[in-house]
Amino acid sequence: SGQIGEALLARMDPALWQVFAVSRMPRPAVSNVRWLQGEFAGIEGLPDRVDAIFSTGPLDGFAQWYARGLVATPRVVAFGSTSVDTKQASGDAYERDIVARLQAAERLVFDTASANGVAATLLRPTLVYGAGRDQTLARIAAMARRMGFFVLPSGADGKRQPVHVDDLATAALAVVDAPATRGQAYALPGGEKLEVSLVDEGEPTEFMYAEVEFASEEEAKAFAPPAFLGRELTELPGSSMSAYWNRKTALAAAKRDPRREEI
Repeated sequence: SGQIGEALLARMDPALWQVFAVSRMPRPAVSNVRWLQGEFAGIEGLPDRVDAIFSTGPLDGFAQWYARGLVATPRVVAFGSTSVDTKQASGDAYERDIVARLQAAERLVFDTASANGVAATLLRPTLVYGAGRDQTLARIAAMARRMGFFVLPSGADGKRQPVHVDDLATAALAVVDAPATRGQAYALPGGEKLEVSLVDEGEPTEFMYAEVEFASEEEAKAFAPPAFLGRELTELPGSSMSAYWNRKTALAAAKRDPRREEI
């Protein structure tokens, strides 16, 4: 019933899938979906065997439940997080604990699957957005719409590649029948790289620069920047960061060589 799970259910053709879905809250049956109420500690009404299990919630909880062998299946597709790789060297003890729990959960899923002859695939998304229920991008967008601007924390100059829930649901259905994905784990970043930088910090020329990188020119041309990002400068001559750094390099060279200033 999470944001990835709902997107996945929406893509399961009733002619192909009869689904047992689990939620903590009671939900009415819809089309090909029978909702069961419960948590990993206890879920009433699950069948003894299914064709595939999709885990779209917390991986550590699923790994413990799966290891109990309550439901037999030949195929498992489970979602984890890219944090298992990207935050291994984090200076934050809480983030390192998350990494340790993810690593243990991934091992348990693969070990349980191997012991039972099951084909398991792990999908590791980055920041997830699209359903309006995440606690990161959705909150940032809501704040920016309400205030007309967004306050970027000092030092927040890294790149982010958020991934849409619809793309994750599509990926889960794509791998379930792909033999080459069995026993594998895949990072699933989004197709666009988002970068915001503070240029010339502390100087009179200081300014903020936001850039979106796309996988193709067609995707870039189809992108409509949200109003809160400010004026789009893509097609304005001399407004690219490469042009800016070229001007700055030339100015620095001129200061080192007074003869160039006279020229």
